[in-house]
Amino acid sequence: MSEPLVLGIETSCDETGVGIVRGTTLLADEIASSVEQHARFGGVVPEVASRAHLEAMVPALERACATAGIKLDDVDALAVTAGPGLAGALLVGVAAAKSLAVALGKPIYGVNHLAAHVCVDQLEHGQLDEPSIALLVSGGHSSLLLVPDITNEVVQLGQTIDDAAGEAFDKVARVLGLPFPGGPYIDQAAQDGNPLAIDFPRGLTNPKDLEKHRFDVSFSGLKTAVARWVEREQATGNKVIVNDVAASFQEAVVDVLLRKAIDACLSNDVNTLVIGGGVAANSRLRTVASQRCAEHKINLRIPSPKLCTDNGAMVAALGSELVRRGRNPSSLDFPASSAMSIKLPVAH
Repeated sequence: MSEPLVLGIETSCDETGVGIVRGTTLLADEIASSVEQHARFGGVVPEVASRAHLEAMVPALERACATAGIKLDDVDALAVTAGPGLAGALLVGVAAAKSLAVALGKPIYGVNHLAAHVCVDQLEHGQLDEPSIALLVSGGHSSLLLVPDITNEVVQLGQTIDDAAGEAFDKVARVLGLPFPGGPYIDQAAQDGNPLAIDFPRGLTNPKDLEKHRFDVSFSGLKTAVARWVEREQATGNKVIVNDVAASFQEAVVDVLLRKAIDACLSNDVNTLVIGGGVAANSRLRTVASQRCAEHKINLRIPSPKLCTDNGAMVAALGSELVRRGRNPSSLDFPASSAMSIKLPVAH
């Protein structure tokens, strides 16, 4: 059997993504982002995102097919993000994918957004080692996962108990007067800053917290600590060196994430760590992850930055893997679930 040709649709937040893969070969990855429409609000507005998906869906599908050199009828299966994400945004993608599945007479897979973030690495680095540990960090998610089988069994070891990492980047950027989304701007500012200038707290890393939250993360306290530090400096007339604050904040986030991820690998006797999600594009996270994984002889896999943010390629990649392993497709009545559990890599 030839490698499956799968079209994937992603609309969980503010990117309309359409990806096409054959097996593990990426043929097209079209993205229409509505981030500029949300910037003036300082965050994603669900209704604005949903309307943007409606407007972008057909053009994105047309561009993806043209780039891949295929017709819609050529695909073997469709995959779409069923959750988690913004309810209205998810509904646009799920409705579009179901319509295509009916019209084309093709099977459809409603996939888990988080599992897709893990699986996309296969498009660049080949078959995923199983089991693996996956660290997923984005504006909406901070999760630490044990992945025995990306198509059937994913175990959540830990997650954020408050702000996700990307959300903390956005909020700290606002405190520092940097634009939205905050991640890229803090990363850029930190390049010229001293990461040791300010000793910001590392949440959930003391012995008492580790007893209950060994693999969980918390960034609400860190975000508040940055805001209070800036307020004190301004109140006393001191100049706030944005580069140093950005670098010190970023260092605290990276340190906590990688402490937890390395511990998860060692305690579960797993020697492969996959890092995904929008925050995985952060240059400091990538550098420190490479250093710490090398120290512990852990195989590190991180997709290129363009595949870390939300995209259709990751959905198509997971759909392709489901087809290759002979997993049953979803029924046409599967829901769009804003709180879809990672225990379900695919909806049925």
